[in-house]
Amino acid sequence: MDKRIHPQSFSDPDAAVARISEIYEQSAEAIRRAFAAVGRGDPVEPVHAPYPEIRISARHGDLNVDARPSYGVLLEPGHYATTLTRPDLFAPYYREQLALVIDRHGQPVTVQESSRQIPLPFVQENSVVDLDERGIRALYDTFSLPDLWWTDDRIADGMEPTPGMTEKPLALFTAERVDYSLARLRHYTGTSETHFQRFVLLTNYQRYIDTFIEHAGTELENGSYSAFVAPGNAVYRAGDTIDGATQSPLPQMPAYHLKREDGDGITMVNIGVGPSNAKTMTDHLAVLRPHCWLMLGHCAGLRRSQYLGDYVLAHGYVRADHVLDEDIPMWVPIPPIAEVQTALQDAISEITGLHGREMKRRVRTGTVLTTDNRNWELRFREVFHMLNTSRAIAVDMESATIAANGFRYRVPYGTLLCVSDKPVHGELKLGGVANAFYRERVSQHLKVGLETVRLLRDQGVDRLHSRKLRGFDEPAFR
Repeated sequence: MDKRIHPQSFSDPDAAVARISEIYEQSAEAIRRAFAAVGRGDPVEPVHAPYPEIRISARHGDLNVDARPSYGVLLEPGHYATTLTRPDLFAPYYREQLALVIDRHGQPVTVQESSRQIPLPFVQENSVVDLDERGIRALYDTFSLPDLWWTDDRIADGMEPTPGMTEKPLALFTAERVDYSLARLRHYTGTSETHFQRFVLLTNYQRYIDTFIEHAGTELENGSYSAFVAPGNAVYRAGDTIDGATQSPLPQMPAYHLKREDGDGITMVNIGVGPSNAKTMTDHLAVLRPHCWLMLGHCAGLRRSQYLGDYVLAHGYVRADHVLDEDIPMWVPIPPIAEVQTALQDAISEITGLHGREMKRRVRTGTVLTTDNRNWELRFREVFHMLNTSRAIAVDMESATIAANGFRYRVPYGTLLCVSDKPVHGELKLGGVANAFYRERVSQHLKVGLETVRLLRDQGVDRLHSRKLRGFDEPAFR
């Protein structure tokens, strides 16, 4: 019989995280033991395997009166709670958030077993046993399975609480929602969730990935990063030859990780083409609470003054992608994040050597229109008015989606695109021209993204998490 762990209050965040780990590991081990028994055909009782839960209460006098912090603050008196998962992965994040909440409100947190049971697939996803029909029934009788009522985005989307929840949420995501996304990340990217870093570059061209792999080898040799991980969880360290060897075939959206010991390295994901892929990937990346994600891709330039290879720094977006219309109403503006925009512009200047008027000539700032129609050119008569009246300077298929989902999930975002064609002005993407363009610009474009990450990291990640990404009724956890 599994030992129940009784609730306990903590004013020390380290001790609280240790108890969170104790509850989670006991539950996970109970699932593993029972699953092995089912595989052997042994009789098994229903498993008690709860998620850990954290609770805190605050009165009016406990509330933080400093309006400057963008997170780590309880906004109203009352009782707050959230379920937690994978302390092996999230311990530093939990420790930081709990330290802020405890310090700013002078109240301890209570760690206890929650009423929510850990679903079997989130612990035993990769295990296989040969079960007959009776064994399959035993799984349903013995283990909890995923419940979609607890894996939605009601909290992140600012909707009414899930029925049955009497406490206000402490975090944007329930434990089940986090575990669901961790499983999806493994599936789509071909790498373990343990390798993901807190700065993320998103692209839709494998050429950028190839250049990133080359860059990783140099970074490992100079000691800036501790390891490089490719799909299939292939790990390379200083002295290894990074030959791009990855699992075959590649997963749908392969991820590559240039790791630092503190987790503030760089993950780069080839999301493929289209807003649906962009939404899918950022839906799941969001549970990792990255410091920033940046889109590095190509676009169609809309202005006569633009040339192939010019950069487009998005300051605004026309959301013609439609994949987030039900999650973020069209009347919600998607503002630029000042810290990201400044870092991108400084990085461009540093890498290209452009300044002043020359910078303005080769780098256009303005609105990017993101469409869900790859062949929008074939409906030019219909989209002309939208392109013209929006004052858009470029068209792509992912940027507005990535920015909007960053706004939705409170993840700082930015977009730097490179003009690869100008179909409105008769300059279509042709093989010979495109190849020359790619050779000359991909390396430089990626270097700008990498330099942007360095600048943001060196300036301090706390500056990134702007109050403009948070509403007036927000969970305390970042």
